[in-house]
Amino acid sequence: MRALAGALFVALATPASAQTNCQPPLEPMLDIELLLGRKGSDARWRQFLAREVTPRFPNGLTVYETTGQWRDPAHNVIVRERSRVLRMIVPLDTARDKIDVVAHAYKKQFSQKSVGIVMRPACASF
Repeated sequence: MRALAGALFVALATPASAQTNCQPPLEPMLDIELLLGRKGSDARWRQFLAREVTPRFPNGLTVYETTGQWRDPAHNVIVRERSRVLRMIVPLDTARDKIDVVAHAYKKQFSQKSVGIVMRPACASF
C-alpha cells in the first residue's frame, strides 16, 4: 500500500515552552496533526481510533477527510490518494512518545511507509 508522504517529516515551528503570550481564557497548548494515507475500510479506521488514539488522547480530536499527494522515489512519479488529517490540541506536557506510538501503529496497521507529523505551539481554550 502507498504512503501519504515519501518520508517521515516533522515540522517544529518553535519549542512549545516558548509559547507564553496567550491571553485568557486561552492557554498554551500543542497543535498536533498526523497526515495519514487513507487505506482500509471505515470500520478499520474507527477501530484504530478506538484502540490507538482515543486511549492516548481522550479529550478529543478532529479528523479531516482530504486528498494528498507524494512523490514515489522508486518510480519518480506523483501519487495522489485519499487521505486523512488527524488533529489534536493537547497540553504542552504531552509526551512525544504517545504521538510516535500512534504514528507507528498507523503505519503497521494500514501498511503505510510513513506518517507526516506536524507539531506547533498554539493558544486554545475549550
